[in-house]
Amino acid sequence: MQTVKVGLIREDKIPVDRRVAFLPEQLNILLADYPQVEFFVQSSQVRSVPDHVFEDQGFPVVESVEHCDILFGIKEVPIDKLIPNKTYFFFSHTIKQQPYNKNLLKAVLNKNIKLIDYECLVDDNGQRLVAFGQFAGLVGAYNGIRAWGIKNDSFIIKPAFSCAHLAKLKKELPKVSFPAHTKILITGTGRVANGAKEVLDWLEIAQVTPEEYLQNTYNYPVYTMLRSADYHTHGSGKTWDSSHWHQHPEEYVSTFERFIPKTDMLIACAYWNPKAPLLFTRERMTQPDFRISVIADVTCDIEGSIPSTLRASTIDSPFYDYNPHTGLEEPAFTDPNGITVMAVDNLPCELPADASIDFGDQLMHSILPSLFGNASKAVLERATIAENGQLGPHFIYLSEYAGVNLPA
Repeated sequence: MQTVKVGLIREDKIPVDRRVAFLPEQLNILLADYPQVEFFVQSSQVRSVPDHVFEDQGFPVVESVEHCDILFGIKEVPIDKLIPNKTYFFFSHTIKQQPYNKNLLKAVLNKNIKLIDYECLVDDNGQRLVAFGQFAGLVGAYNGIRAWGIKNDSFIIKPAFSCAHLAKLKKELPKVSFPAHTKILITGTGRVANGAKEVLDWLEIAQVTPEEYLQNTYNYPVYTMLRSADYHTHGSGKTWDSSHWHQHPEEYVSTFERFIPKTDMLIACAYWNPKAPLLFTRERMTQPDFRISVIADVTCDIEGSIPSTLRASTIDSPFYDYNPHTGLEEPAFTDPNGITVMAVDNLPCELPADASIDFGDQLMHSILPSLFGNASKAVLERATIAENGQLGPHFIYLSEYAGVNLPA
């Protein structure tokens, strides 16, 4: 049986990312399941799991992973760190033709790298198999709640990153108190939205249906979750069809308007297609009945579905205010009539160890049987963006973006 050498690479992209694909206890399970695999850990001063913890479990910590066949990272690998002729797993952020990563994909092709993108690892029905979405939603909701407390001078909770672990974050929640009339809205029903829902459930905030949310008043805080069908309709009045919506979002219009006067905090967790309508316009945000005062934009689409998301914020400085009358950013919490925005784009990094455990479990159960075992390789083939200097068959549409000349 041929030995396969696998390396866990350090995260060299700035800002610092402290996550890792697998923790030592997970590697021990994998060794038992796949005895043909050897694991090596690239030394890192920032990883949430220190080098010595891997060494104590018997895993070699090395400076160079050039001897490895397969390399697992998290974020994009800087171009000057890419090792030619290797198989890489990481989030490349190229499949939407992101301008800032065009040269990364070109380098991957030029260096004959096989790139498998986590975001593209999907089952036969197109459902993602590995993601940090739950932790993005969880931390995003927590941050939005923290912003509310500061803005209204009603409570103070620690930043999520200073809690370090989910258990400590949960210990902050008893400090939270919302006014009786508060209404909170979550867009989406997937992993991200359900992560946000977890936080509101821990706070014992009552969930109500969208119809109840619109029609009723309450003497206690409530929240609701919206499916796409709850705030979109076909422009010609056709009956809602989810598959058609996903294929042709440009044919739909937003009906989010009816939720605006009823909502105090918006936690945006729904994936947004640039062809889809905005939730609301900048002009709508200037009107007196625009009640939303805190927006936790977990999706963080810059100038996307939410006009006040002017830029991504950072873990160290997660909030800024949006002035709806000028359309400009202002310092956070300086204008009581302003709209406070939370738009951190790397939220799982605030709880790196917990997020890494969850992510590693997903890889172990859904992906590694295809990589090292006898499971179908189709899941890997669907996610292979580049191999042998060429784009994978599912990514030919990236040819112009990557500067690839197709045969006539």
